[in-house]
Amino acid sequence: MVDTKVETISRLAQWRIDNFGPCTYKKSEPFKIGIWNWQLSVEKNRYLYIRLFPEPSRLSKEQPPIAKFILRVTTTGTSRRPYISPIHERLLRTSEDFVWPVDSTFHGRFIIDVEFLDLQVYSVNGEEASSIWPNDGMLRSSASESILRCLSRMLHESIDADVTINTGDGTLKSHKAILSASSPVFHSMFLHNLQEKESSTINIQDMSLESCTALLSYLYGTIKQEDFWKHRLALLGAANKYAITNLKDLCEESLLEDINSGNVLERLQEAWLYQLDKLKKGCLTYLFDFGKIYDLRDEINNFFRTAERELIQEMFQEVLTVWKPA
Repeated sequence: MVDTKVETISRLAQWRIDNFGPCTYKKSEPFKIGIWNWQLSVEKNRYLYIRLFPEPSRLSKEQPPIAKFILRVTTTGTSRRPYISPIHERLLRTSEDFVWPVDSTFHGRFIIDVEFLDLQVYSVNGEEASSIWPNDGMLRSSASESILRCLSRMLHESIDADVTINTGDGTLKSHKAILSASSPVFHSMFLHNLQEKESSTINIQDMSLESCTALLSYLYGTIKQEDFWKHRLALLGAANKYAITNLKDLCEESLLEDINSGNVLERLQEAWLYQLDKLKKGCLTYLFDFGKIYDLRDEINNFFRTAERELIQEMFQEVLTVWKPA
């Protein structure tokens, strides 16, 4: 691997430096996280000085980023003791806006990780900064605002509602036409002489009232971003159960966006359960290609006790693929 190349996945960037050699300064190639191209630089003196900055461009000048991030420096030896920075939140315009001095010297290979917790666009006009994650546009259909307002009223005011949904802790009203158009499973319920058709009632006991409300809001095109993110896992289960393909894909993309050490094993389990190949690959890449499995020694032992045998076999296959002898 070229010494200046930075690998990225989700919100994580990783720069592997094989050998500093006699030089005292290195700068990485540009890498993209969010809408900006970024660069890292390392200067070796008494301390190791690490800088993070956006690549100079018209975008970084007119819409400079406010970045919230953590830096980690890890040696590739047996100890792998990481040096972890505090959480930084900075307006970054140039290479002089942020520098982290690491009170250590490194010999041989070492790894620099940058995990972006949030990225906001700074407004040069004095307006409030806005996060680029997540993007509301992902959730909006192409329908006009007037149709969305009508659908919202139909849902929240139960206008001409003709079906009752019994959830785990309450009931909701909905419309057979909306449900049938959104899901082949619902369509089949109302098309054939099933209990749901006769009683105009659907039992969804495995969802809470709040989660099912989020599901209906998605089907009616009125879901809010915070509700989607709060109920992503419940929505994923419902999308799989009722064959709502677009929602399932959207949940997978969303879960792939914010993989971190605290959720990667849970995400891997969900990916296996619902056959989400992109999410599964992203989790395995995060764990093995980026070496984050070292941060999860206790958690991975507990995970192996309960995980499916086929999933464990696939994880070991990933180990063999990544850790081939040089």
